[in-house]
Parts: sequence; structure tokens; C-alpha cells
Amino acid sequence: MFTEFPSWPYLPTLARLALALAIGLFIGIERERRRKEAGLRTFAFVAALGAVGGLLGESYSLLALGLVGILVIFLNIETIRTNEGAEITTSAALLVTAFIGLLAGQGHTFTPTALGVATAALLAWKEPLAGFSRALTESELRSAILLAILAFVAYPILPYGSVDPWGLIEPRSAWITVLLIAALGFTNYVLLKLYGARGIELTGFLGGLVNSTVTVTELTQRARSYDSELAEVTYRGVIFATAAMLIRNAVILGFFAPAVLLDSSIPLALMLIGAAVAIGMQPKRNKNCVHSDVGEAPPAGDDAPGSTLLSALQSPFSLTAALKFGLIFLALEVAGSLAQRLLGQFGFYAVSLIGGAVSSASAVASAANLATAGTLPARVAGTGAILASAMSALINLPLVARLAKDRVLTSRIAWALGSIVLLGAVGAVVQSF
Repeated sequence: MFTEFPSWPYLPTLARLALALAIGLFIGIERERRRKEAGLRTFAFVAALGAVGGLLGESYSLLALGLVGILVIFLNIETIRTNEGAEITTSAALLVTAFIGLLAGQGHTFTPTALGVATAALLAWKEPLAGFSRALTESELRSAILLAILAFVAYPILPYGSVDPWGLIEPRSAWITVLLIAALGFTNYVLLKLYGARGIELTGFLGGLVNSTVTVTELTQRARSYDSELAEVTYRGVIFATAAMLIRNAVILGFFAPAVLLDSSIPLALMLIGAAVAIGMQPKRNKNCVHSDVGEAPPAGDDAPGSTLLSALQSPFSLTAALKFGLIFLALEVAGSLAQRLLGQFGFYAVSLIGGAVSSASAVASAANLATAGTLPARVAGTGAILASAMSALINLPLVARLAKDRVLTSRIAWALGSIVLLGAVGAVVQSF
């Protein structure tokens, strides 16, 4: 028989103290590397002091925080006296570390750990964060604030459930879809700003994640403006934008309706393979090719494709764009639902095709929402998403033909996009069995 040993009563206390010390040391490493007055040991002591306060009760917790406050005052007096300036960031980190220790002393684990990791990250990423904030324009800052207001102020006050007697419009469901896709576009805009000027192909892909139509328009205008010297990379950029649109739509389906993504996985996969083959089969020419008669390199700096595409995309997020997307999304959702009720699945397919020509992201999100709500079978919603994606790809062809005015480029893109759409059709037939 095994003897049952009583649990050691000091183990929880030691575990709390160990967690506080570990987090304090973790944060202090960064300050020690930067040779600050408050380094590894100071942060460990502050975390331990907070943990002791949390273990002993409220009065001791307040006393511990007060002592840390006095320590911060003396730290800043010393650094100012030696002409090093006030240690504002280190002081804030010390106060946060004290609260982390206090939480650990009270028995919390996740909150102090997450807070410790976030604090260390903010301290370590000083230069990237500062550089990014300085590079923000007024428009981009307003866009971020507006997105936060719409997410954390407007969304909570929207009514639950449908607001019409037919159960067609659910404001909260529609608004969260708009916000999530807007946040995806905002993130892609930031990536485009950081990396878009490095090449037309990367510009095409990142721009396609934001808006494939705007991206194709800008790329083809570039090709015409520079006497088709950029035709080769323009071709690749257009295909990259199409592939990015497919990936974005797949992400939307995966987030809102995984079952719909599963029912459309084969067509989407074949279309992406077709895009990859269309890119890979073309020889990749030197991006620094010059005009044969003037010896002039492709545009750089403010005239680079990434810069002009950013100008074309304008603000990363605006109220007008959000409302426009929301109205399109609601219109497609209502039209798709009514078409499904009155005309069956073929009515919904017709709406999906029209939606793909206007906004494939809206059409795909609408199909996913209808499937999640039980209005559409996942298979029908998946087919509608494929039709919208295919139409979004095909709608770029007239843009290329009209703007580029290059028959060779138009013909090559027509073959590539036609092959992608044909593979999607084959995949839809295979998926149906």
C-alpha cells in the first residue's frame, strides 16, 4: 500500500513568489542590457516586494506600491542629478512590475505572465515602435482611431438579433463582419506601406489583399506610362493580386464559416495552383531593365509602384469606405437570402456573380454569414463564394485591356485568368461529388 503524504502547505506561497521573481528577472534583463540604473536585480526585488504585499493583504499591498513609488522618485532624482534625464520609461516599467508581483502574490498566473511579456516586448521594441509611430501620417492615425471607435463604441450599442420581421438584417452580425474585414484591410495596408515599394510583384500581392481592382488598375497604368517596359512584372503583379484576392477570400471563409471553406477548398486550391503555375511559367526578367532608347531605369522613390499604389488606395480606413462596404454587404446578404427563398440556389448564385463584380470580399462574407445563420447549406454558400471569386478575377481583364492598351500583355493575362477560372470550375465539379 502507498502512504498518502499530506500536501506541503508552503508550496503555493513559493510558487507565487517564484512566478513574481521570474517575471521581474525577465523584464529586468532588457533594462540591464541597456545599462539602466534599475536593472536585473532591481526589477526582481520590485516584483518580490509586490508579491509579498499581495500575500499579506490589502494594507501591505498599498504599502508595497508606496515603497516602489518612493524608489521611482529616488531613481529619477539620481539620474537627473547626473545629467542623464528622467527615467520615465524605466519608472513606468517598475510600477507595472510592482503590480505584476502583487497579482502573482494574490494567486493570479495568466494576467501577470501576459503583462510581463507585454512589458518586456514594449521595452525591447523601442526603436521599431518609435520609427513606426513617427512614420504615421495624420490620415493613417485618424483611420486607426476611427476603426477603434467603430469597434469599441459603436458595436456594443447595436441591437441583438434581426431588426426586421423577415429576419433578414442582423446589425451586430453585419457590423462585426465589416469591422473584421476592415481590420484585415488596415493590416494589409500597413504591410504594403512597409514593403510595397520593394517590387511590383510584392506590391501586387499586398495590394491585392487590400483591393485587387485598385491594384490591377494601378499596375496596368504603370505599364502604359513606361512604354510597356514593365509589362513582364506587371503581368506577374496582376496574377499575384488575383492570388492574394483568393487567399483573402479563403481567410474570410475560414474565419466566419469553416464548413463553407471546407466545401470550397478544392476549387480554391486549384485556382491558387493555377495562379502559381501562371507566375512560375513566365521568365522573371530583371526589374532594373532600362528603356532601350533613353537608358532610364524604372521609377523609384515617390514614383515607385508601391508609392503610387498607396496613393491610389488612399486612407487605410475611412468611414465612407466602411459604410460603403457595409451597405454592399447588407444588400448582398438580403438579396442572397431572398433569392435563395424565392428562386432557390440558382438565384443565390446569380447574386454571388453580381456581388463578385462589385466586391468579392462582401459577397464571400455574405455567403459565409448566411451559411452560419443556417439560411444556406454550406455547399451552396461555398459555390457562391467560388463564383464571386471567379467573377472578381475575370472583371480585371477588361481593366487591363482598357488601361494597358498592350495586346500581348492583355492576351497573356486573359489566358492566365481564364485558366484560373477554368480550374475553379473543374474544382467545383469535383467538390460536388
